[in-house]
Amino acid sequence: MGHEKATDKKRSLIDAFLESPLSGLAPWIAMSLIVGPGRFEEAASIALGMSVLFIVLGHRHGGRVKKMELFDVGYFAIISGIGLFATAGMIAWMELWSGEMTNIALVVFAFGSILLRNPFTLEYAKEQVEEEVWDTPLFRKVNYRITLAWALAFSFSALAGLYGVIVLDTSDNFWTGWILQIGAMLFAVAFTEWYPDVAPNKAAMAAGIPTDPPLPLIELFNWIPAFIGIVGLSLLITDSGPLWLGITLIVVGLVGFMGVRKLSAHSSPQATTAR
Repeated sequence: MGHEKATDKKRSLIDAFLESPLSGLAPWIAMSLIVGPGRFEEAASIALGMSVLFIVLGHRHGGRVKKMELFDVGYFAIISGIGLFATAGMIAWMELWSGEMTNIALVVFAFGSILLRNPFTLEYAKEQVEEEVWDTPLFRKVNYRITLAWALAFSFSALAGLYGVIVLDTSDNFWTGWILQIGAMLFAVAFTEWYPDVAPNKAAMAAGIPTDPPLPLIELFNWIPAFIGIVGLSLLITDSGPLWLGITLIVVGLVGFMGVRKLSAHSSPQATTAR
């Protein structure tokens, strides 16, 4: 019986991931973060493998194939094909620029889906809610804003990467190639989790309908202290900056983490209701 519960929990986590936009974006994130000097073929192959794997898993778990998933497979199949037949000079160029090509392709895809009035997160969201809400203004508004959050995160990542390539002459810089881009993705993930719970409460309050208070804004940023601490630790491990900076970031992260926990406890809907 315990084994059955563990299996059900495992399946539910897999389902939640496959029904999230993160499953369609994971290959792109992997490609942009892994690619670098001497790693183009590996990054492209991993991204293509992830794209195919998530389509297969989604189909086996009853999901529909989504436009984002087809875009994943098509793009990374082309990139992987280039890696098989390109010259050494072309490979070197791709190692430098393919991360930015990936970010820019995502920017075009995300903003394009908004302009075409079919935000790419809709297909994932429809697998998580009842069909009768699919055409409601609130459901579409939530998905437009979540898609916009991802589009802006991709844009920020592209700008950070371009700065690294053009100004610093490397796609593998600790800050522009890794930390800033990961931070942008984590914000988009946090917004994707936070906003669908906040929007209905705000809409109900605006209409004068009794409802629970929306999640506080601190919940959108409570990942930042832990991220700062991890950045400091990573900086020390990779020797990508001065010792004092790494230690400072770790301390700031720990202090911030404890502070956020206290703020979250005081500003939670339960605490607000109790007061």
